[in-house]
Amino acid sequence: MSDYRLYLSLIPEALIASQLDPAAFGAYYAVGRHLHAHGEAMFFEVDPSFRGGDFPYHLADERCITQPSGAPKSSVYLGIYNVLAQVPVSALGHLYLVTSDGRTLELGRGDYTPDSEHPLHLYQEFCPVTPLVASRLEPHDFANSITDPQHPVNVPRIAFAELKLGDLSTNPSSGNADDLPYTAISHLRDVLLDFGQNTKDSKLVLKQVKQGVIYRMVERGFYVGDHLEFAYYPFPSARELDSEHYDWWRSAQVTRFD
Repeated sequence: MSDYRLYLSLIPEALIASQLDPAAFGAYYAVGRHLHAHGEAMFFEVDPSFRGGDFPYHLADERCITQPSGAPKSSVYLGIYNVLAQVPVSALGHLYLVTSDGRTLELGRGDYTPDSEHPLHLYQEFCPVTPLVASRLEPHDFANSITDPQHPVNVPRIAFAELKLGDLSTNPSSGNADDLPYTAISHLRDVLLDFGQNTKDSKLVLKQVKQGVIYRMVERGFYVGDHLEFAYYPFPSARELDSEHYDWWRSAQVTRFD
C-alpha cells in the first residue's frame, strides 16, 4: 500500500495526494505554511486503493515522498476539474470540515431517514456547482433529481449541505427570520412562497455562494450522491459541538456568509 493518502477537496474541487493525516492536511490546506488565511476547506478522504477516473496516479507515486529534511510531502495535485464526477460515493470515506484558522472536524457516515418535518428546504451546493437552492424535495430526493440523466439539466454527482430555514420552512410569508444570517431575506421569502404557485421542485436563490459555509446554520448534515448512490454525514448538535469539539465550534462560528 502507498504511504500517502488521497483527499477529494470540495472547496476548491481537487484530488490531492498527501503524506499528512487529515487534521494536519486540513490545517495546511486552510491556512498554509505562512499563516495567511485561505478560508474554509472541506474534503473527503478517498479509499487509498481507488484507482478509477482519469487521474495521473503515477505522479503521487513519484512525488509524494518524504523530503530530504524529513518533512512529509504536503500535497501533490492529481486533478482540479471534474473530480467528484470521477470518484464514486462508494470510494469516499470520512468528511472533514475545516475552519478558516485550520481546525478540523471529522464526520462519519450515518443512517439516513427522510425528513418529513420540513416541507421546504435550503441547500448550499459545494461541488461541482455552488449555488444556493430552495427546494420542496428532501435531501435524498434532491440528489436524485439533480443527478437524473433523464433531466435536461443535471450534474453527474453532487455534494451539498442543508441549511436552516427556521420558521420560513413552514411559514415563508410571515415566519420569524431574525436569526437567519442570509442576505436578501425578502427575496428568499419570495422564492419559498413561489412553491405554492407552481409545480417546480427546486428554485435558485443565489447563483453562486462565495467559498465557505456558515457551519452554525447546518440543519441535519452534509450529503453526497447521484441517482444510484447516496451518503449522509450527520452534523453534531450544538450541545455536542460545545461539549466535545469546543475549539472547532468556537472557530466555526465566526464564519461569514456573503
